[in-house]
Amino acid sequence: MAYSIFETEITVRPDDIDMNNHVHYSKYLDYILMARYDQMQKDYKMSMEEFIKRGYSWFASKVEIEYKRGLILSDKVIVKTQVNDYHGAQVFVNFWITKKETNKIAAEGKVTYTMVSASSGRPIRIPDDIIEKYSI
Repeated sequence: MAYSIFETEITVRPDDIDMNNHVHYSKYLDYILMARYDQMQKDYKMSMEEFIKRGYSWFASKVEIEYKRGLILSDKVIVKTQVNDYHGAQVFVNFWITKKETNKIAAEGKVTYTMVSASSGRPIRIPDDIIEKYSI
């Protein structure tokens, strides 16, 4: 099944810049997290707060990033994410971070998120109703 690709726009801020005058590599993780949080509410209509109310949380258990181009101060970037697959307690998400002005990819990769019980911190199978809600 092909899942939808959703987008979030982010502006590079001064505190994102490293000593080489471009976005520090760790900030790309912040951009992905920011986009997923935004898209959970805006596109999937199930915010992180709803997961917490149900006693669930997520953590990134694996991240692969391939850096292609640098980003600089005040660049506008588009973070695109797409669910790739689900299995047990995990969802596999593709992402692309592009410079808005040129539409060229600055970074791309995959994140594996694991659903956990908020009370125990242990992985928990993703409920069918959540998979259905996110299978768009």
